Amino acid sequence: MGNSNRSVVMYRIAVIPGDGIGKEVMEATLHILEALDVEFDYQFAEAGDEYMEKSGVALPQETVDIVKNSQACLFGAAGESAADVIVKMRQELDLYVNLRPVKSYPGTNCLFDNIDFVIVRENTEGLYIGREEYTEEGATALRIVTRKASERICKFAFEYAKKTNRSKVTAVHKANVLKKTDGLFKEIFYKVAKEYPDMELDDRYVDATAMFFITKPEMFDVIVTTNLFGDILSDEGAGLVGGLGLIPSANIGENQGLFEPVHGSAPSHAGKGTANPSAMILSAVLMLDYLEEHEEARRLEEALVAVLAEGKVVTGDLKGTASTMEMAREVRRKLEV
Repeated sequence: MGNSNRSVVMYRIAVIPGDGIGKEVMEATLHILEALDVEFDYQFAEAGDEYMEKSGVALPQETVDIVKNSQACLFGAAGESAADVIVKMRQELDLYVNLRPVKSYPGTNCLFDNIDFVIVRENTEGLYIGREEYTEEGATALRIVTRKASERICKFAFEYAKKTNRSKVTAVHKANVLKKTDGLFKEIFYKVAKEYPDMELDDRYVDATAMFFITKPEMFDVIVTTNLFGDILSDEGAGLVGGLGLIPSANIGENQGLFEPVHGSAPSHAGKGTANPSAMILSAVLMLDYLEEHEEARRLEEALVAVLAEGKVVTGDLKGTASTMEMAREVRRKLEV
């Protein structure tokens, strides 16, 4: 058991199960969190495809307000309405950081056993602002890169590296082609870097980075990049360490943090009870770290690692036969020993 003598804090947590396997991995994760020495006051809210079918709206204002009034939010998954849910929440709540750790765990299908880097992705601008229009020739999209957004995401990356005892920050861009937008991002990265003289740093083109993920992933520690590049690279990172079922993410702003697996609603797997809950559990680990509950975060991560390493009570994608809840109960047992 954990340290029962510590003073227990009650945290107000918004919970949005969403669609598909989001509901299943959320149920599994909440079951595990009950075994921690942390108290949660859950505020349940709705969003996603199923809610849109019955209400006509994918993300009601009530849900946004619940998240605003909470200390953190656990989010399961949204289906086809993802852009209207998670992207909108990122913008409304100014969740300007998307944090995606890429880490090798035992008992998984990882390509290398020594991977441990974090992608810090700018979350509010770039091509994902969605300003597109049709033209006579086809279509155009507007890419926005601002000084403010670039400076604060680079500053977050350096601060995160410092706080987590990481030693290197790499800026990823395509400034040789996108000379104004990515040129600005690169310029600001080196400007911010002057405030962290003890930190090792470099910058790389996004295409070269994609190659080095496969050939020399150990060269990366903290990566900071723009919205689209961060999205693509983090999915490539998932492929290095066993798939999307093992990749958590954090959306962080000045006042809120929203934590979600990156695997989406996976409708073909929904309702079967076979979804791997690891990414949702690891998203809860990120939430605990965000709440400064570092001891409990490590306990939870270590319990999951123990279950993965044993490989006896794991889901099918991990070459096991356990259901989502069976794996969750095994993780909880590790916490309760």
